[in-house]
Order: sequence, then C-alpha cells, then structure tokens
Amino acid sequence: MAYVVLKKDRFDDFVSALSAQRKVMAPVSKGYNQFEFDEVHSGREVTLSYIPTILPPKKYFMPQRETLIQFNSDSAEAVVDFYDMVILGVHTCDLAGIQCLNMVFSERPKDYNYLVRKNNITIIGLECNDYCDKYASCTLMSAELPNGGYDLFITEFDEYMLFHVSTQTGENIINSAGIFEPANASHMSRLAEYRRQKRSIFNKELPVDSKDIAALFDKSFNSRVWDELNERCLACGNCTNVCPTCYCFDVIDEPALDLTTGRRYRRWDSCQLEPFARVAGGANFRESRGHRQRHRYYRKFSYPVRKFFRYFCTGCGRCSRTCMANIVLKDVLRDLLREHQ
Repeated sequence: MAYVVLKKDRFDDFVSALSAQRKVMAPVSKGYNQFEFDEVHSGREVTLSYIPTILPPKKYFMPQRETLIQFNSDSAEAVVDFYDMVILGVHTCDLAGIQCLNMVFSERPKDYNYLVRKNNITIIGLECNDYCDKYASCTLMSAELPNGGYDLFITEFDEYMLFHVSTQTGENIINSAGIFEPANASHMSRLAEYRRQKRSIFNKELPVDSKDIAALFDKSFNSRVWDELNERCLACGNCTNVCPTCYCFDVIDEPALDLTTGRRYRRWDSCQLEPFARVAGGANFRESRGHRQRHRYYRKFSYPVRKFFRYFCTGCGRCSRTCMANIVLKDVLRDLLREHQ
C-alpha cells in the first residue's frame, strides 16, 4: 500500500475539504484533560495529542440508544439510522476495539444495523508516540502499533504527516484532496527509525508475556482478588460503558401514548449492574459485585480467546481512568500474577 505526505500547514485544508463532503468526527478537548469525539469542520478544532476520549468511537458503530423497529397496530418496519462519516484521529487501541466489535457483530445471526453503519464509516487512524498516561497497557495487549482496521493512518512528524493509504476509500480521499505528495525513501527511512525508537518507549507493562494471560485466568476463578473487588466495586457500570469492546445491550418495546404506535429500541447495558444476570423467579447467578467483576475480566482475557483467538482488552486504560473506586486493571492483573507466583 502507498504512503503519502501532507505538510502540516495543509492539515486544516484537508479537514475542511473532508468536512464539506461528509460528517467528520475527531478528538476535541473538553477541558480538564478530557476529550471526546465530536463533529469538526476544520483542522484547528482537532486535538491530535490526547489521552483516550471519554467514550470510544464505538458510539458511532453502536449508538447508546438505537431504534430497531417502528410499529403500529397493523405492521412493523425495521429501521437502520446511518450516514456517511469519517472518524479522524483514532488511536491504535481504539482501532483494535473496532476490530473486536466487527468480529462479534459479523457472527451469525449478523447484526445488520451494526454492519450497515460500519460500511458507511471511514476510519483515519493516528499513531501514538508515547504513553497516554499511567493507565495505558497497550503494549501488553499488542495494540501500540498499527495493525490494520483503517482506511488511512497518520504518523505525525515535526513538519509533516505521513499517511498510510490502506483501502480504496482512503485512496479516493487522498486523490480528491489534491494536496498530498508521494512519500520517498527518506520518509520511509524516517518512519522505520521512528518505529524502532518507539519500541524502546513502549515496554511490557507487567512481568508476563501477553500469550500467558489467558492461562493465568484458567487458574484464577476462585482467587481472593475477586473477594477484594467485591468490597471495593460500586457497581456503577462506568468501566463497561467506556470500554471499546463491551457490546451488551438491552432491548425495550416502548408503546406510544396512543397505544397503537411505538418502537423497539436497544440501549447499552452493563454486566456490572445488579439486574443484568437476574432471571425469571428473581434468581441472580452473579449477585455479588465481585462475581460481576470477575465476569468482566474473564470477558476480556479468557472467553474471547477461546472463541475469537484474541483478547478483548485493548489497553486503552479507560476502565481504570473512569473507575470511582480506583480499581486499576493493571493492578488487578498484577495481584493475580502475585497470587500464582
């Protein structure tokens, strides 16, 4: 695939031209070191140096509330709300999260609402040149380097940006902009050196090989760590709401006041909430907070390995960053490791 170069003083022109064609979502500062993906119309609005956004870009692939069916007393009609958009500045950890969701929703029965929306979203990734903060564990999850899942990918240098063109959609964007130059041997040499230096910055965050984490959970089901989390967890659900790979939802039928029309919609749900595992008769097979925390960790490091052959944690650190009880994912993994040394 091709590489092209954009001078930094033309980045604003690039974003402006792109936003004239379709919606462009990009990281925007909200103050207090908080960022979110929001619609932008110029490069001046975009924050390229940012810690992971409050919510991951999954909110565009599976909205927090989404109408599935509109019905009346005589008929029902399926609904898929979507529009063409570009998500610009997606970190590699969030690219990995989108790849996980793609795998889940492409399974039979396929989720056509998700897939239609995905096929109308263009992704422009962005390389991180250092850790976002102390909560990140992207190296442990092998998410510090680009590994596909984008149409274009930006590596930023002092005076220019190097774009990797990965798909035909990305190539069409480059050609229509008319402001890019082909990359030459010096650009590619600089990229190789940049990646080499980057490997010395991004080090394994815990004393364990990534491939051995699943085996750790094979022997940790009855760990005392879950009892400790039972005492600390507030069951607020923040960790799952901000996770780029959590996809649980509830489906609700909502009749209108006229009792002849209504809609079926889905909304995000969380395995950390007490009613999540409650079944008919009032029984709850994950009643304690510790059991629900255990389930969350197994959903990241054990169950998906058996089914999809990959972890469903991307090392973004959002769950740790947003936890009101200061439960830090790396600390939990470290405690499990110590228990089995």
